[in-house]
Amino acid sequence: MCVSSAHFGLAGLFLSFKLVFMNIFVAKLSFDTRESTLQEVFEEFGEVESVKIIMDKFTQRSKGFGFVEMPNDEEALNAIRSLDDTVLDGRTIVVKKSEPRERRNNNRGHRNFDRRY
Repeated sequence: MCVSSAHFGLAGLFLSFKLVFMNIFVAKLSFDTRESTLQEVFEEFGEVESVKIIMDKFTQRSKGFGFVEMPNDEEALNAIRSLDDTVLDGRTIVVKKSEPRERRNNNRGHRNFDRRY
C-alpha cells in the first residue's frame, strides 16, 4: 500500500520540516570562557540558536572548544570572518564552519588479536 504525504496533511508537513542551522566551531577558548560570554559575542552578528562549550566528563572542565548554531547563514559567515583570529578572554580563538563529524568504528581503537595471518 502506498501512502502519500498528502494523506497526512499539514501535520505531516510540520513533522518532516527541520530547520538547518549553520554550526560554527570555536577553538582555543580560555578554560574560563562561559557559554553566556560566547553567546553574547556571537549575538553581535545576529541571532544565536544555541551555544555549547564541550566539557571533560571526568573533570567537568572546559576542553577549550565549543559550537555555536546560527539560523542565518549570512550572519554566521560574517561572524566567522569577523571573529576568527581575535582575542576572547585573553586567548586568540579560531572560528570556522563546523565540518560533519567522521563516522567512528565501534572497536574504539582495539586491535583484533584473534585474527590469523
